[in-house]
Amino acid sequence: MILGNKLSYDERDNLRSQNTNSYNQNKFCIMNQFIDLSHYFEDSMPGFKMKNEDGSFTQYSAQIYPFLTHEETLPKFENQCSFEITEMKFQTSVGTYLDAPFHRYPNKRDISQIELDEVILDGVVIDVGQKKPFQSIRPNVLPKNLNLRGKAILFYFGWDKYWGKEKYNSYPYISRELIKMLIVKQVKLIGVDTVNIDNSRDVTRPAHTLFLDNDILIVENLTNLSSVIGKEFRFFAVPIKAKKTAAMPIRAFAEIISN
Repeated sequence: MILGNKLSYDERDNLRSQNTNSYNQNKFCIMNQFIDLSHYFEDSMPGFKMKNEDGSFTQYSAQIYPFLTHEETLPKFENQCSFEITEMKFQTSVGTYLDAPFHRYPNKRDISQIELDEVILDGVVIDVGQKKPFQSIRPNVLPKNLNLRGKAILFYFGWDKYWGKEKYNSYPYISRELIKMLIVKQVKLIGVDTVNIDNSRDVTRPAHTLFLDNDILIVENLTNLSSVIGKEFRFFAVPIKAKKTAAMPIRAFAEIISN
């Protein structure tokens, strides 16, 4: 019998037993290792540059500030408790983020129409470190006899070490030949640890154009991919369910299945 907020001794013993059984049944999940693949989302964080018609560039970022502070809310609760409510202003293509097909095509799916099984996928990291700025990678970087169908393919350039530095904007990229090969292999998602999956000097944006036209989702600005090289893992890239939205920051992470 429950009296107020208290449980009887028998009820507590039963609950403890249930919790113990639940733990034993789920301890494999509890013991799984999770690796964060996201940059911090913070005020004035690195964003993206966009070229203006006069040849200059505009730098975009995020603004995070209190909407209501603890001090401001305290009187609203008769000085018994207080709350912080935070306000944010940002373009959705900042931080570690996911592109929906609507990002490139006005009549294709937006972020809210992405299914969960499209952003929770078996993952593969392709190690393409040691590349130079504006150097392309070609189909020969893909391991032979590896089934990529339906998987998240993440390219490790090691460019996250330049996050927040000017060099981050001069990066290697995926060639047209490799883009076409990945489409043929029916991958489901492509991720990179650079600011853009495309060569910023190519205004046709072939990766965005071809991948999103084939419903292959894109994640940019990943980090810490070196931690999952050679491991079997499940990749998570889940955004909020935002309507009429082309892209959205995510908390990208890997669940290690096997070392």
